[in-house]
Amino acid sequence: MTDRDPFAEGERAARDKIPAEANPYSDGSAEHALWAAGHEKVAGAIEARESEGS
Repeated sequence: MTDRDPFAEGERAARDKIPAEANPYSDGSAEHALWAAGHEKVAGAIEARESEGS
């Protein structure tokens, strides 16, 4: 049995270049917020690296 980790799923989605709008969880739910936070963490880091030119 595997427990889903919305934060980790959001991180993985950002790495796979899946847009934040693709969040699979119900808007307003705790899972939605966790997925969005994970996505933003990775997407923000990717964006920062790209803006530095690396």
